[in-house]
Amino acid sequence: MSNENKPVHRIRLSTISASIFKNTSADGKTYFNAQFDRSYKSEEEWKHTKSFSRDDLLNLAKVADLTHSWIHAQQQSENAAAKPETPEPK
Repeated sequence: MSNENKPVHRIRLSTISASIFKNTSADGKTYFNAQFDRSYKSEEEWKHTKSFSRDDLLNLAKVADLTHSWIHAQQQSENAAAKPETPEPK
């Protein structure tokens, strides 16, 4: 199974973001995984955490929804490209 180190797409809403990774299984199938985090500033440095407060949860849910939609669209696009064209019946 291969795993690219860099995300293929990112989705951000306020301080919440998703990084989406494209992976290939040993049998050649493509699948996607997502990691979510929250950015915050500590003094002058930006940091990231996987911890979310109550006030972050609605944005986290929206980012998760957008991430799901993006992955679903990618998979449909890849599946359509992989299927051979069949002629329409006359």
